[in-house]
Amino acid sequence: MSTSLELFYTLAVALAIGLLIGIERGWKKREFIEGTRIAGVRTFGLIGLLGGVTALLSQLLSAFVFGVVFIGLAVVLVSAYVVTLKKNPDVGITTLIAALLTFILGALAVMDQVILAAISAVVMTLLLGYKPVLHRWVSALEGKELRAGIMLLLLSVVLLPILPDQGYGPWKVLNPYVIGWMVVLIALISFVGYFAIKIGGAKRGVVFTGLFGGLSASTAVTLRFSQLARKDTRMSAMLSMGVLLACGTMLPRMLLVAGAFNLNLVAMLWLPAMVMALLIYFPVILYWRSKTEKNIDTSSVLTNPLDLKVALVFGGVLVLIMLLSAFLKQTYGDAGILSLAAASGIFDVDAITLSLTRMSQDSLALNITVTGLVIAAASNNFVKATMASFIGGKEMALKVSLPLVVSSLGGLLSVWIWVW
Repeated sequence: MSTSLELFYTLAVALAIGLLIGIERGWKKREFIEGTRIAGVRTFGLIGLLGGVTALLSQLLSAFVFGVVFIGLAVVLVSAYVVTLKKNPDVGITTLIAALLTFILGALAVMDQVILAAISAVVMTLLLGYKPVLHRWVSALEGKELRAGIMLLLLSVVLLPILPDQGYGPWKVLNPYVIGWMVVLIALISFVGYFAIKIGGAKRGVVFTGLFGGLSASTAVTLRFSQLARKDTRMSAMLSMGVLLACGTMLPRMLLVAGAFNLNLVAMLWLPAMVMALLIYFPVILYWRSKTEKNIDTSSVLTNPLDLKVALVFGGVLVLIMLLSAFLKQTYGDAGILSLAAASGIFDVDAITLSLTRMSQDSLALNITVTGLVIAAASNNFVKATMASFIGGKEMALKVSLPLVVSSLGGLLSVWIWVW
């Protein structure tokens, strides 16, 4: 593409950005009388084009040109805002800010930032268009929810990055960053689960949280939902459904992770993994069809959007499991691969999955690798079944523990028949 064509293309993008934002603003203010709007579709289009032309002139002449034009545009828009405000007191400042930002995005399009400018324009248009939804969300936001969000940001953005990412303690197995990340993860799941249930209702919220947790930490979902089931036994079926969804999703995730590192494993691992997943998913269908818990008041479980106490206890359990896994590894050595898989699966399957799949690329036989992965998944299921039984109560013990135990036995049997 020649220089002239590139120039016309970027100026066209600058114009299109202005027209896009102008259409949204014009549609929103379509009922206003002519002369009672700060800017319409044509004005926004011209502002976007003005930003592009100004950026071009600043490159050819001096950056001083951009500042002068921007200040001049701001003065004109503020003056128009003041005049319009006298005619229509309901006019907000959003359109004024949008016009100034349109100018800047138009300039970015000409300054070799076309994609950034286009994405920003689309996001900006979405924010402007979803004003009623955003205002409704803010109005419904409670003080404890706002504080919980700020606390989660403090943990994840401020405290987590400063934790040292190296091993300490026996066998150098205790990594503060890894432990901190898992604490933040369970806090995040608690936070997401709270709003999922509040916004989507008990049934859909639990499903969303279960699927989300299954892609990150099914054990954390099991712990949190078991605690909620103890608080309100009427929600046991739905919470059990969420736990099973999380546990079932863990198995396809394990298959994808293993296949990403060693595609040869998929041919041997897919059947045991799918058998285990289907044995977990089948009861979910039965719980979903249950008509006894569709209209439950979720206020009894929506008590704390960010339960740091649970997250810290979870971190303590993680430390113990790390020490136990390291001890077993030192005791059995490389010959204890299957024992290590069982021990590692007590808490998490991702670490052992990555370790075994990488070893399978070098010296570890594929059948040993697949067997180790299934043992780790079965061990993890047994732990979550025990957790649900002791924390969630009798009803959850039946609804969650039985499918998880059956799934584990089915996986072990299928790997014995299929692999060996």
